[in-house]
Amino acid sequence: MTALYTTSVTAVGGRAGTIKSDDGLLSLDLALPKELGGAGNATNPEQLFAAGYAACFENAVIHVSRNASAKVKDDDILVVGTVGIQPNQTGGFVLSVALDVTISGLDQTSAEDIVAQAHAVCPYSNAIKGNIDVDITVSVN
Repeated sequence: MTALYTTSVTAVGGRAGTIKSDDGLLSLDLALPKELGGAGNATNPEQLFAAGYAACFENAVIHVSRNASAKVKDDDILVVGTVGIQPNQTGGFVLSVALDVTISGLDQTSAEDIVAQAHAVCPYSNAIKGNIDVDITVSVN
């Protein structure tokens, strides 16, 4: 299967290094969070994962809502992604994800249905399915 889009990002120096995309649009310093004993003066992989997942999931909600009977505008959808890191039983680490989705202009049942469909089509959701627990809450305005 041919990819619809590909990109590359180079990391140098690990969690206290830098990242740069192949097109130069993304260029960031990284730092270990203060909570993990670092300086905390730059972004970190968990923030980047939370940002990417939230944006991608919101777009999946937009995509699904285009085919729903109740239409919503792009700006009526808000997704807050939260990523946590914790030790596992084998000496490694695992991630946890929470997505808080708010949709304006829909009833609760319709919003929950759209979000469930979005979770089924979102590339991030599909990539981590069965590996990372994702807690999704849905609310309406």
